[in-house]
Amino acid sequence: MVRIILKRNREESLLRFHPWVFSGAIAQIQGSPAEGDVVAVYAADGSFLAIGHYQIGSIAVRVLSFEYDTLPADFWETSLRRALSVRVAAGLALRTEMSVGKCHKAGSAESTFQQTSLSSDSTDKAGYAACHSERSEESRSFGKPQDDKEPQDDKEPQDDKEPQDDRTGKEVTNCYRLVHGEGDNLPGLIIDYYDGVCVMQAHSVGMFRAKKQICDALKAVYGDALKAVYDKSSGTAPFKAGLELVDGYLYKAQGFEDQSQVVLENGHKFIVNWTEGQKTGFFLDQRENRALVGRMAAGRRVLNLFCYTGGFSIYALAGGALHVDSVDSSARALALVDRNVELNGFDASMNESFCTDAIEFLRNSPQDKYDLIIVDPPAFAKHRGALGNALRAYQRLNAAAIAKVAPGGLVFCFSCSQVVTKEDFALAVFSAAAQTGRRVRILDRLNQPADHAVNIYHPEGEYLKGLLLYVE
Repeated sequence: MVRIILKRNREESLLRFHPWVFSGAIAQIQGSPAEGDVVAVYAADGSFLAIGHYQIGSIAVRVLSFEYDTLPADFWETSLRRALSVRVAAGLALRTEMSVGKCHKAGSAESTFQQTSLSSDSTDKAGYAACHSERSEESRSFGKPQDDKEPQDDKEPQDDKEPQDDRTGKEVTNCYRLVHGEGDNLPGLIIDYYDGVCVMQAHSVGMFRAKKQICDALKAVYGDALKAVYDKSSGTAPFKAGLELVDGYLYKAQGFEDQSQVVLENGHKFIVNWTEGQKTGFFLDQRENRALVGRMAAGRRVLNLFCYTGGFSIYALAGGALHVDSVDSSARALALVDRNVELNGFDASMNESFCTDAIEFLRNSPQDKYDLIIVDPPAFAKHRGALGNALRAYQRLNAAAIAKVAPGGLVFCFSCSQVVTKEDFALAVFSAAAQTGRRVRILDRLNQPADHAVNIYHPEGEYLKGLLLYVE
């Protein structure tokens, strides 16, 4: 295996379990690694530090393990079982979704997930703590009121009822993020789960080259519950690496049909199109914030900017909104908004979809028309060089929303740009509020849910930030 030797005193970040090795920290490369190869990293004194995927760029190695100098044969399966165990602990996945799989050696640090508890090694504890500290309770508690009556064992289940989560009695959410890159100690890999279909995106050459092993591991972890594995890496893997970037299925169970499917999120139905939609087909990271909108929407006129397929719109209607205007520049996305409105049983007149530029729509909207405005734009900055322009764009956009909302109205404002810190975003929104001259209070600070786990040693993974504003 190729060895990466660091400069003297450049191993501190790895000793703190940060999963990146920067090219400037490297003193010597012993061998000729191809991009995506697994390499071993050593300190200047010869002590072993980690192994990971080698890549060309400022981040030279993305760490896969701090424990082994070669990847164990069961590495991918064990890693995915660990990731799924966190989703079980967070109340998003059911234990019954996990296949028993093969047994691992007793006492191994990479031991398989146990049905009664999480693994006790320090890495699992850190991962569990980071994920479980998110506000997952909101996603578990939001839903229709439960009947106070005792269950009647002699009654047959009703076929027309939605599936139930046996642990909570709430309508089940059957879509979640299974792997969130560094947050699950698998840097460069995203896997979203949609009721038995896993959609994978590789953000590194190493993960792209490992996609077959990852697919095999998914089959081992989910067993018969796995319907398909779809690789959607053409827009995320490095295009200069000479890879054959063609999206397609890595696996289909017998009888599975290549089509969009309906998933449940807190009892609401959404059509997901992973082959043609943005990202993996749905923005799972806003689950808890959508639920919060639902709780705030009663009796309000709602504007959903950058609505995509209408996640916030559906929650607002379910929460009792008087009317929703959904705005996006994609006609294809808006067609799914209308279908989702119908799918959830709402009259089509309760939502109006507008295919136009969201900023222009907001600027031309009548004053005080809306009591609740959602501002959830795409990432304005994908690298630090664009940070200044991004912050100015956030300020202008949110100033327009704060200025337009009716007195006593609410504004949900978000940024999904990783390079924009919580402090940067809060300052941009503060400047926006000051520009309007209105009295504004922060009711809540919003973030990403538990399945978008943040590795405590990699704070850069906390990318989604938001503010709930009350405007007088």
